Amino acid sequence: MTPRLRLSHITKAYPGIVANDDICLEVLPGEVLAILGENGAGKPTLMKIIFGSVTPDKGTVEFDGRPVLIKSPSEANQLGIAMVHQHFAVFETLTVAQNVILGIAEKISPVECADRIRSLGERYGIAVDPEAVVADLSMGERQRVEIIRALMSNPKLLILDEPTSVLTPQAVRKLFETLKKLAAEGVSILFISHKLDEIRELADRCTILRAGRVIETVNPKEKTEDDLARLMIGKEPPKLLTSTSAPGDIALELKDLSLDGGHHVTGLSHVRLAVRAGEIVGIAGISGNGQSRLLGVCMGELKQNAGSVMLFGEAVDELDPAERRAKGLRYVPEQRLGHGSVPEFSLVDNTLLTGNDFQKKGFIKLTEAEKFTKLVIERFHVTPPNPRGAARSFSGGNLQKYIVGREILSSPGVLIVDQPTWGVDVGAATVIHNSLMRLRSEGAGILVVSEEIDELFAICDRIAVMYRGCLSPAVPVSAMTTEELGRWMAGLWEGSPFKHGQPDGKEA
Repeated sequence: MTPRLRLSHITKAYPGIVANDDICLEVLPGEVLAILGENGAGKPTLMKIIFGSVTPDKGTVEFDGRPVLIKSPSEANQLGIAMVHQHFAVFETLTVAQNVILGIAEKISPVECADRIRSLGERYGIAVDPEAVVADLSMGERQRVEIIRALMSNPKLLILDEPTSVLTPQAVRKLFETLKKLAAEGVSILFISHKLDEIRELADRCTILRAGRVIETVNPKEKTEDDLARLMIGKEPPKLLTSTSAPGDIALELKDLSLDGGHHVTGLSHVRLAVRAGEIVGIAGISGNGQSRLLGVCMGELKQNAGSVMLFGEAVDELDPAERRAKGLRYVPEQRLGHGSVPEFSLVDNTLLTGNDFQKKGFIKLTEAEKFTKLVIERFHVTPPNPRGAARSFSGGNLQKYIVGREILSSPGVLIVDQPTWGVDVGAATVIHNSLMRLRSEGAGILVVSEEIDELFAICDRIAVMYRGCLSPAVPVSAMTTEELGRWMAGLWEGSPFKHGQPDGKEA
């Protein structure tokens, strides 16, 4: 069978690093090929070469048996290649439908586009409002926009870069059903994921990259998750710490918080929560139910309409984010580029922006900032180890490790984290989890928002669920099951204001 895609001796180097080193691989029609590797192994660069965003220094690309030189994503689309990016390529000021129209070659009216978006969303369980402005959407909803846009072009080759990182387990199941159906219809799929169980379930073959080179191609169904992890990192993967901690006084308290929503944005309704020193409290829920806006209120980025945020027993409602940080509240936002970091700035410069630790009487303590950044890079294994590298030049997982490490090593009294291991490989995820648990044992209060249910069960002491802007009670993890958590994620906890999916008994 003629391969749908064949790469021969692909090499791409940047100053100080070889991202792809003599890579050869092929994908057959109807085949799902997984690409597995640590953060910084060269996966995004390779996908960008296939999609026409990056030109290789050496090597050739064949598509359907003929050599091609793909100079742009539009040329890739014309060949039948579509891509779902890890860092979303969407215009925040435009609507979902406008973004989809701009991303496909087909000429289509806004009305027809909106109808097809609704149809695809309903069919594949990735519904999103076509009239919503992207800036108002959560990261999970933005990922749905990317997936729908890719499916709209009826691709021959579909590239998926961490497509499930902010999807619920139910949505992942539906997405996998979709991908299996597409493969059965002859669509080739390149699937990048750090979730080893997903690779074993979905992929026909798995190619492992390490330091920009192909290490091996295996049948993942014949390997255990530990086998794949060892192949990926070249050694035994780190183990998750097991520890207990006695909670202390209340460190962060949310008192009856409310925030107006809108047609496209979920508000907050009478949210109450207490996080004690020395404990990790997790918030589960489907993306778009108000979790990120709740954390924005905690940090002072959004102003609530009612209620109060208490930090170590003191109301901080009138304090801005910098003033709250100075009092010991730190934040890892969901969006790495543009929120957690300035893309064009170096890691050192991003460190300087995080507070008053590296300035005194108007003078910048650059040497101390650089020393701190190097410590973050060392402790959290950020690659390449270049504190002067621009944030946008790092892979998503390595940038995540830097941001999480930066906040943890600042010794916060309270840390709030939105999606701590989004797009991070299994080894790095364990490093982040262990660091959070060490911080808890040192007496910090930690609030974690995650759509990774396994992650919450692994590291949290108590867990709550957010649904349509309302927060369930936070209960001990030992008292919660996965099945019960799934019911709560539909708003069905005891005492919930929701019936049939709507407040006050209104029908959904």
